[in-house]
Amino acid sequence: MPSIRLLSRLASAFTTPRSPEDFLRLVDPLASARQLRGLVTSVVPETADSVTIRFRPGKGWNAHEAGQWARIGVEIDGVRHWRSYSLSTGAGQDPAITVTAMGKVSTALVRGTRRGDVLFLAPPEGDFVLPERPRPLLMLTAGSGLTPVMSMIRTLVPRRADADLVLVHSSRSPEESLFREELLELADQFPGFRLVQWFTGERGRRLDLAGAGDLDAACPDWRDRAAYACGPADFLDAAEALWQREEGELRVERFAAVVAPGSGGEGGRVTFEKSDTEVEADSATTLLAAGEDAGLMMRSGCRMGICHACVTPLLSGQVRDTRTGEVHGEPGHLVQTCVSTAAGPVSLDA
Repeated sequence: MPSIRLLSRLASAFTTPRSPEDFLRLVDPLASARQLRGLVTSVVPETADSVTIRFRPGKGWNAHEAGQWARIGVEIDGVRHWRSYSLSTGAGQDPAITVTAMGKVSTALVRGTRRGDVLFLAPPEGDFVLPERPRPLLMLTAGSGLTPVMSMIRTLVPRRADADLVLVHSSRSPEESLFREELLELADQFPGFRLVQWFTGERGRRLDLAGAGDLDAACPDWRDRAAYACGPADFLDAAEALWQREEGELRVERFAAVVAPGSGGEGGRVTFEKSDTEVEADSATTLLAAGEDAGLMMRSGCRMGICHACVTPLLSGQVRDTRTGEVHGEPGHLVQTCVSTAAGPVSLDA
């Protein structure tokens, strides 16, 4: 019987200059030995600026845990851009991301994605997930920070009669609040789920986490619950400070890296050797952003220094870590381009 390798060679003889895989994708758009892909099955509006994009992943996708995220690639003007998005469906359900039109890539996904489109994917990651043992939970979210928590709610609340979960969610208005109708229905159907919605436009102020007063009113036993928080940086900073004072248990998911004061670096000329590209990057521009702004297809993942998908060999120069302000770098060292800025002239093997 002919070997797989022999059959591949024979097929190539008839398809050159194209590869057999190119023709296979005409039949199955998810067929690729090099890149995991997903076929968009639906695009559902959530608010005026947000949609939920459901997709069917190809082989190589691992079923996600509730609360995890995945890297999603989309091509814009011939350049592939990667961003990380929380998966908003429950564990065991077909995956989906809920995206708000903020920034170039997210806006392109919200405004331009259609059923039948193909997304580029990386397998799910992240440890912002439900605890192994059931216990009373508090979910504290603001804005699009609700998306990973919605995955947890969809996983836990309808499936466990002993679920005890309180969600305190802050948004500007009912019209801008994600999943509002579904959350109201879940709260009505399941006594173990309680919903507290904080609309800043109606109350005239944000949820105050500098003190415990607002939380005491929303969830009197919050100190006794395992707490999860996701939202804007200042919202999470305040939550972490409050839980630290109260010596409570809090898990946080950030959508942006923590930047150390004065950690911008000096900036400088960045040379991407493999791409034969040179750009000037100021002290506030990461190496990843500098490459993408120049039209390069840079490797990236979480874009906040956690997943290490963006690591690139440093050929010369030094970089500054935006999280700590530390300047470092020796030839051959791997640098995280998403959280590094140029500290003078820099050459990368990219």
